[in-house]
Amino acid sequence: MIVDFQHHFTPRELLNAGSSVSAKLDKNGNPAYLVNPLLADLDAHIRMMDLAGIDIAVLSSGAGFDQPDLGICQRVNDAIAKANRDYRGRFIGLAHVPALDGKAAVKELERCVKELGFPGVTVGSELQGRALDDPALHPLWEAAQKLGAYVFVHPLPAVINWNLMYADDLGRVIGWEFSLMNAALRMMNAGVLDRFPGLTVQFAHFAGGIGRYMGRIRGFVQREKWGTAEVPGHNRRPAKSYDHYLNSRLFYDCAGWAGPNMAAELGLHWIKFGMQEVAHSQVVFATDYPQAVREDQEVKEYVQAVKALPESAAIFGNTQRLLPRLAKAA
Repeated sequence: MIVDFQHHFTPRELLNAGSSVSAKLDKNGNPAYLVNPLLADLDAHIRMMDLAGIDIAVLSSGAGFDQPDLGICQRVNDAIAKANRDYRGRFIGLAHVPALDGKAAVKELERCVKELGFPGVTVGSELQGRALDDPALHPLWEAAQKLGAYVFVHPLPAVINWNLMYADDLGRVIGWEFSLMNAALRMMNAGVLDRFPGLTVQFAHFAGGIGRYMGRIRGFVQREKWGTAEVPGHNRRPAKSYDHYLNSRLFYDCAGWAGPNMAAELGLHWIKFGMQEVAHSQVVFATDYPQAVREDQEVKEYVQAVKALPESAAIFGNTQRLLPRLAKAA
């Protein structure tokens, strides 16, 4: 069974899309999110999945990654629940919640898990400018742990507030990946994963390719050597080794490359590097459809290329580890 763990959908009434793909701009004129009519076209999703050999897609929505409005979160969740009913067995939904509003977030997560059958919740890598180690998120992490719901961390649907990225679409090209890596490190250093030992977290895009930087990260955690042992806010250390968190606590999806035209080649290049940097037991399959790649034939070629990898058994076989309730959720 092939499950796509990063597959995007937005209800048509929240998309405000025309007939062609366009970039939603932030207040400074920077591309912040892709507005793609395919996001709302679930019939097209099914056609692509049938052609590519994808059995089930896990749906998440850019409208809810960093959404403080409970009403909008509920509209997204209810639309995903309808998709689950309309295309029975083909989609699984993730909950979207006003994450920083503890009581409202917990209540909506409980509804999504208990009533709608969702197996997890999705959040952006930053939430209204606050990091994922912010104590305001503890109620959400506690509820997810109690409910057995995993957390999917997707890049924030905005541009990092650094004006040197205000050119060349750098906010999305590298800014989003930096934000993912930053979120993973802060959760480790702040002890979030220790405080909530039963919390399961899946990071998009190999957590921004964090494995490539581990030599530097491990070096700089020697706070005395680098003069930060007594500097507030810069002297945190993880309770256990980074390898413990990276290779047994966090999951990663293998999306993150960007098509089109060379989807299989670009995707395999990305995956081969990623699989060298984290434990194979922690990687799940993903396409990032219809954002990073949206041509049906290219998705098919990508799936076939991943199947041919020596690591394919691990990538596809990890589905049950992240979705132990797959049959019920589907």
